[in-house]
Amino acid sequence: MTGASSSNANAQHGLTDRLARWARGLSGKADTEEPDEPPEPQRARSGSANNREITRRRKLYEDIGDFLFAHDLDLTPLNFGVAHDYLTGAHIGVEKAVKAVLTERGKITNGWVESVAAEQRADEITPEALATMLDKVEENLAQVTGLMTESRNSAKDYGAALQEEVKGLSAGADNQPVLTRLVALTRSMVEKTRQVETQLRDNQKQTQLLKSNLDSARRAAEHDHLTGLPNRRAFEGVLRDELKLAQEQGQALAVAFCDIDHFKLINDTHGHDTGDRVLKFVAGLLSRASNDQCHVARHGGEEFVMLFRGKTAPEACEAVDGVRHDLSTRSLVNRSNGERMERVSFSAGVANVLAYEDARAALKAADRALYLAKEHGRNRVYLAAEGD
Repeated sequence: MTGASSSNANAQHGLTDRLARWARGLSGKADTEEPDEPPEPQRARSGSANNREITRRRKLYEDIGDFLFAHDLDLTPLNFGVAHDYLTGAHIGVEKAVKAVLTERGKITNGWVESVAAEQRADEITPEALATMLDKVEENLAQVTGLMTESRNSAKDYGAALQEEVKGLSAGADNQPVLTRLVALTRSMVEKTRQVETQLRDNQKQTQLLKSNLDSARRAAEHDHLTGLPNRRAFEGVLRDELKLAQEQGQALAVAFCDIDHFKLINDTHGHDTGDRVLKFVAGLLSRASNDQCHVARHGGEEFVMLFRGKTAPEACEAVDGVRHDLSTRSLVNRSNGERMERVSFSAGVANVLAYEDARAALKAADRALYLAKEHGRNRVYLAAEGD
């Protein structure tokens, strides 16, 4: 059976080869030329699949481009990635967040994309990483405690053994064996002490390194590297604390969102380096109001947030409007070429935090007021209606 099957297979291959040579002869190819392409039906199917994939990818690129231009978003990897995740459904969290903001306001901004991406993606310094570092510090402290306990116990044991050996010493007797044991005990104690000291030094170095890393991680996790202001994560913690204090002490609490007007145009016209300098300049103006009861943070993109404890919403609105007026009257210069820039301004929305069921609702109200300020001409501060 095996031999017959092999013969039939060889005959079939031979027939296939002759047919292939005959076909090449009809097409004008030499008999010695090897076929370098798959048979026509297979090639057609493969080409059709490739064409469909190319068409699909081209359509996706076009949809992403349309999405970015429709919302006047910068052509950045972050914006591209969020648009891709939304349009393809590759990230359910991003898709839901985009749908929610489109339903509420119909448009998204660079700052919003940055903030939602920060929420959805794993940060380079996560709370879990910080917790791990703290656990390591605690472990080192436990080791230090254990070493100190071991050292004390060794000292007690040495003292007890020393007393026992001393009892064996007597005047005029041969004390050499006792002295030999005393020397051995002393050497053992000295060696144990050295070992403990070495371990303590190593542990101290590790603890200091971990503490330094922990401090750096906290700073990185809670501060914006460009402006030096606290970031959104830090602000959320401050908001919780300030809300608790305001409620306990019966104080007013107001929040403001500030967004630089036409920031994309600044980047497009003068470059991103100039845009970064504008961000730092505006951050500096806003931070001048910062104190124990006024906190300023970069919320994302070209958007900043301010929290006022002890000020009513109208009072906070007046304070923010003072900064807005100061900025709008300044004449900024592009350092790279010395050219005078267009007037830089920002719009803002202010809300009374205590007028809403929770802080998140108050933030949304301030954000809506900011959106209305943008819609109605920019370079203005709007106060959110309480309970809006």
